[in-house]
Amino acid sequence: MKRLWIPLALGLSLAACSSTPPPPDWQLSARSSLDNAAVAWLEGRDAVERAEFARARAAIARTARPDLLARAELHRCALRAATLQFEACSGFEALSPDAAPEDAAYARYLRNQTLPTDAALLPPAHRAALGAADPAAALRGIDDPITRLVAAGVAFGRAQASPGVVQLAVDTASAQGWPRPLLAWLGVQQQAARAAGDAAAVQRLQRRIDTVAPR
Repeated sequence: MKRLWIPLALGLSLAACSSTPPPPDWQLSARSSLDNAAVAWLEGRDAVERAEFARARAAIARTARPDLLARAELHRCALRAATLQFEACSGFEALSPDAAPEDAAYARYLRNQTLPTDAALLPPAHRAALGAADPAAALRGIDDPITRLVAAGVAFGRAQASPGVVQLAVDTASAQGWPRPLLAWLGVQQQAARAAGDAAAVQRLQRRIDTVAPR
């Protein structure tokens, strides 16, 4: 399986993976389980996502590092934003007193409550998207599909998701074969088509939705 690099530099100190000695087992277990949880979430396999995330959390807990647990919870919340689920990031909030400054900034970014000083702490792709005059152009410059979907979700939360942003999110999710974000973004397109009175587009989008999730 291709390793998924969630935005926010969630490497859990894995930058040393290529060095000697190899990283400790907890890091490898946590990274593998976080990747598996991400795939399961994007594919709509909730029970698998919960189990894999619990394994990742258990591996990280062995370090007695609440800052790393907070980072893992933020990993989970970023995936929710990518699929337009904007519930409170309660797992992170419970650990926020120990969160790193860049993680706290990223959490505020996800909930559209950024402070003037936060931009410098964000990962470069999100920093560029946050300040872009043309969000769609900024998102097209993001190579990683999950990072792109998270940035699109944040733009949607800011009411800055232009038709170009929405189409890019649809195309990204479709190309990766990720049904959960694809259905969410197709729903946004269909709602816009319905509001515009474009019955043909509504029907076309419904056919796409039914292909992913037959009624």
